[in-house]
Amino acid sequence: MSIKNLTQKSFSVLIIRSFGVLLLFGFTLFITNFYSAEDVGRYDFVRSTIMVLGGLALMGTNQSIIYFSGLLKARNSVESIRIIYFKMLRIIFALSLIILLLFIVFFKLFSINEIFTGSESIYLVRNTILTVFFFSLTMLNIDTIRALNKTIFSEMYRSIFRYLPIFLFAIILLFTNYQSLLVEAYLFGFVLLSCLSSIKVFRLLTKLGKLTNNSEKFTVKQIFKTSYPMALSAIAYFIMQSIDVIILSMYKGFEEIAYYSVSVKLAMLTTLALMSVNIVIAPRIAEIYENKEMQTLQKLIKRSTRIIFLISVCVLAILFLFSEEILSLFGKDYSKANNALLYLLSAQFFNAVSGPGAIYLNMTGRQRTLNKILIFGLAINISLNFYLIPIEGSYGGINGAATATLVSLIIWNMIIVIQIYFKDKIKIFLT
Repeated sequence: MSIKNLTQKSFSVLIIRSFGVLLLFGFTLFITNFYSAEDVGRYDFVRSTIMVLGGLALMGTNQSIIYFSGLLKARNSVESIRIIYFKMLRIIFALSLIILLLFIVFFKLFSINEIFTGSESIYLVRNTILTVFFFSLTMLNIDTIRALNKTIFSEMYRSIFRYLPIFLFAIILLFTNYQSLLVEAYLFGFVLLSCLSSIKVFRLLTKLGKLTNNSEKFTVKQIFKTSYPMALSAIAYFIMQSIDVIILSMYKGFEEIAYYSVSVKLAMLTTLALMSVNIVIAPRIAEIYENKEMQTLQKLIKRSTRIIFLISVCVLAILFLFSEEILSLFGKDYSKANNALLYLLSAQFFNAVSGPGAIYLNMTGRQRTLNKILIFGLAINISLNFYLIPIEGSYGGINGAATATLVSLIIWNMIIVIQIYFKDKIKIFLT
């Protein structure tokens, strides 16, 4: 992939993601100014919870279908992805059902309300679990569309259609005085998206060639064997993104979650470049590595890391310089999260210079290595969150949560960079 093609495709994805971010922040500005902080906190609690549970139900299928697409292209058997997709559907349905059954058993044995500060936690968790399958199906469909070389359509679903339903529902709820149904509206959006994205996937799959005797055949066991190591990485990453919000709900309540979640969303703006480039290069990494073209792979990584850094540093500079003013747009009390935002921005700066390390390991068959690294980082993250969040004063609460994210992200990124260099002599970091 030439630097021109890489740049053009990455920027196309970036533009769509930027529109998605504008939509997300338009929605966030809307609810923080017109909904109570507790309503916003409930929404962010559910959003964090469904990411973790959805990661468990997906079991890495959304990541592995990208890996399989690159592998099948290298073997000239792309039509086999149809078999893989339908077997993945069986996997996520079975796992979603298991999560529901485990919740029923857990609910009978323990009281979730005794764990969390908010008395509505059991209601929120229950509704989230009932929507897990639809969330997981949506995420699988989005990456299946990407695996079928429809990157722009994939990003439309991921970045725009994903947030449009909840924004429209939130406006309707405000004018009809049903703001308390914000969470239900958010979850129903995934039911709608799962149906629409499934129609798109089925249409794309029907356009593939017919299966032949030479087509690659994969069993559920083979797919699961490839997917579950990626799942551990994805789940660890999702938990690292969500555990601070969940632990905050145990000690501080939904109002603090609302303030902190805005700073998290602002900091995540800087990952736009990383995610956009990853989407473009992921299948290419798998294909090049399968063909053992290491010099070509190094050039691809070098170009990718430079694009990631150049775009990210521009966003970081603006957020660093005007952090307090930007936070105040969400409401007068949201500036309380200023220090937390600065810590999170520091974490994302290190993330930008470290390059696409996680996706590299996933696409080169070293999912287990990535698992060990991320689980180690997750253990540090959870330990620091439980230690720092309960502390009273400027070092605890949301600032403690942000510090835990900063420290754990630096550690696991450094390990990934060192691992890739010593194993493949590939410089994944900015040079």
